[in-house]
Amino acid sequence: MFNVQRIIKGCNWRWLGAMLLTFIFAGCQENHNRKIVIATAANMESAMEALTNAYTLKSGVECEIIVGSSGKLTAQIMEGAPYDIFVAANMKYPQAVYAGGKAKNAPKVYAKGKLVLWSMMENITVSIDALSDPALEHIALANPKTAPYGVAAQEVLIHYGLNEILAPKLVFGESVGQTDQFIISKAAQIGFTALSTVLSPELKGKGSWIIINPLLYSDINQGVVLVNRKEETNQDAQGFYNFLFSVEAKGILKEFGYLIDE
Repeated sequence: MFNVQRIIKGCNWRWLGAMLLTFIFAGCQENHNRKIVIATAANMESAMEALTNAYTLKSGVECEIIVGSSGKLTAQIMEGAPYDIFVAANMKYPQAVYAGGKAKNAPKVYAKGKLVLWSMMENITVSIDALSDPALEHIALANPKTAPYGVAAQEVLIHYGLNEILAPKLVFGESVGQTDQFIISKAAQIGFTALSTVLSPELKGKGSWIIINPLLYSDINQGVVLVNRKEETNQDAQGFYNFLFSVEAKGILKEFGYLIDE
């Protein structure tokens, strides 16, 4: 039998220490390499942070979030951007990615969004009627050309016959995120945004807002696809995709005001 004590005594402790550090470093590198890149619609930024934190805690996989308008992210994916998953604000854009051969699967609805009218101004009573107040100089909404929440906001204005009347006052953000900044900075006295924005931990309880009647705009069915990259398939991306439809993830999405199909 081997004499363990003799072997230990005969070892060079510096060598053992170096070997131990090598194994630890290698393990850290392996965990570090387990990373996915998620292209995320701006309305989902805060919710995605909560989702990825939960997934990383569960799986050990790191998640990098790239935030932008669904339209801009779609263009980037079509040009070969190295994203693993595309979490959009509607079904149109992930469908375009799929039709263009850049998605591994047909888009699937993971949540339904809600539109709100929000203001950080203390002297404004938030309502649709308030939009016609001559004192209001700027009304913010996301660009309908690239952001689904902008489309929804425009549909609401058209319903009330305000789209052309208020056109000189409308300020368009590239995404919901930029629109939020207009409202938060008070560059716009009022604006349309996602319910998830006003329920986020950073902004909850700030300003005043009302939920817009969902019957006044098209359903904001938010879709997700796995991006078909030329590189070797990232198995961890499939893991996060599956997690997005789990009970735990649905609970997180509900906290941010999204409607979830059970």
